[in-house]
Amino acid sequence: MIHPTAIIEPGADLHPSVSVGPYSIVESGAVLGEGCVIESCVRIYGAARLGRNNRVGHGATIGAVPQDLGYTPDKGKPLSIGDDNIFNECVNISHGVKYDTGTRIGSRNFFMTGSHVGHDCTVGDDNVFANTATLAGHVELEHHVFVSGQVAVHQFCRIGAYVMLGGVSGVSKDVPPFVIANGQRARIVGLNLVGLRRNGFDAERRARIKAVYKLVFRSGLRLAEALERAEQTLPGPDTDAIVAFCRGSERGVTGFA
Repeated sequence: MIHPTAIIEPGADLHPSVSVGPYSIVESGAVLGEGCVIESCVRIYGAARLGRNNRVGHGATIGAVPQDLGYTPDKGKPLSIGDDNIFNECVNISHGVKYDTGTRIGSRNFFMTGSHVGHDCTVGDDNVFANTATLAGHVELEHHVFVSGQVAVHQFCRIGAYVMLGGVSGVSKDVPPFVIANGQRARIVGLNLVGLRRNGFDAERRARIKAVYKLVFRSGLRLAEALERAEQTLPGPDTDAIVAFCRGSERGVTGFA
């Protein structure tokens, strides 16, 4: 299962079922779980911990040195990856530098060619990163998010669940759940209706989410008042998710176009 041109350093921990393609390097300290497939010319750095059934495409770099001018090797923190992720060609994922938890990626994510996740990011489950989509350091991205091609997310931003970020958008503020954000400085342009339908949100549930956003952003109330009013008049788990996200924002919440 290990190509003769591959380099597996002493101290790397590979499950017996792992396959490693031509000219790939797995550094000492790296952990690869059951069923992982490493294609050709891949580098798995020593900080990387991969769960089961992850596929890493040609030329990808997993657990790479953070692109942080203040980084020194003694500050290195891990990269932890769940199960069933696909990292396509030339994907780059940095290990952590600031926090003991390091960079964390969940399960069943799909990373298209050239996408990048910076140091100390937290990425949930079932997300899609289109070609060259980029997360700067410390970004928190929840689950079922579609990050379109050439999107750039500013460091420390938070992206809520079931969001779609439109292509070539620059995201500089937090994006709350269930919406589409688009633009050179991204603004909300509507609900992510396609994504919500695909994930089983029925018409009544979608209508409630729409009503919450209309109240929060279109009522003319101050944000704190609008969030409190939404909890009182439109109670439910989706309302709770929106309210909690907005109240937890430190960068400010992306508004409507």
